[in-house]
Amino acid sequence: MAKLRSLIKIEGTLDDLTFYKGKKGYLVRTKGGVSANRIKNDPAFARTRENGSEFGHCATSGKILRRAIINLLTDAKDNRVTPRLTQVMSKVKNSDITSLRGQRQVGIGLTTPEGRAQLKSFDFNSNAQMSSVLRSDFTLDTASGEVNIVDLIPNHDLGIPGGATHVSFIAGFLNLDFSSGDKELQVSPTINLAINGVTSAVNLAPTAIPAGAGNQLYFLKVAFFQEVNGIQYPLNNGAFNALQLIEVL
Repeated sequence: MAKLRSLIKIEGTLDDLTFYKGKKGYLVRTKGGVSANRIKNDPAFARTRENGSEFGHCATSGKILRRAIINLLTDAKDNRVTPRLTQVMSKVKNSDITSLRGQRQVGIGLTTPEGRAQLKSFDFNSNAQMSSVLRSDFTLDTASGEVNIVDLIPNHDLGIPGGATHVSFIAGFLNLDFSSGDKELQVSPTINLAINGVTSAVNLAPTAIPAGAGNQLYFLKVAFFQEVNGIQYPLNNGAFNALQLIEVL
């Protein structure tokens, strides 16, 4: 690798040289690496093919989950949620101890306690983790998906971002089959509270039990708003909103 010193800044490939922009400026390197055809067919790259196949499966599994909860996720995620979730799915996949290497599956990993533990408590917004946003205990009824927070005092039990005047809570109950992609999400009515010293009971019951086979996944979301002239506006486009996968069965 060499640094390009020229008034002309270019990016791309010319003959056997590749020009690109890096942290240290414009750089140049020779073309190299192994051909795609060799990786695809050479027995020496069997492990590479297996790893690539499993990585693709884990990325797809993360995408299936994100799409299944898109209505919850839209305003409660960070800009690295995709690679973070893929990494977790890879750990879940490692809990599949029955499939051949290169064919291990997230869905099979989730049949084990170890696999489910890897996915449980995943925060979709790493900048607003549930443990720092909600400082009060809550309970979950896995049969109904109902989440309860007893005696919540908003200005005491929440990590409140500057400018927030109100907070909303919502629970989600998802049935998701990672093998087929079949899914059904049921959510609770939203409970919206002023951020003050009034004690409230927060009862979040999804409107129905999701149908289908697969895993049951439970979510809790906390979102902040700022009221101006009687209208509540999302605070900083949801940058401080928390969404956590609180249980996996």
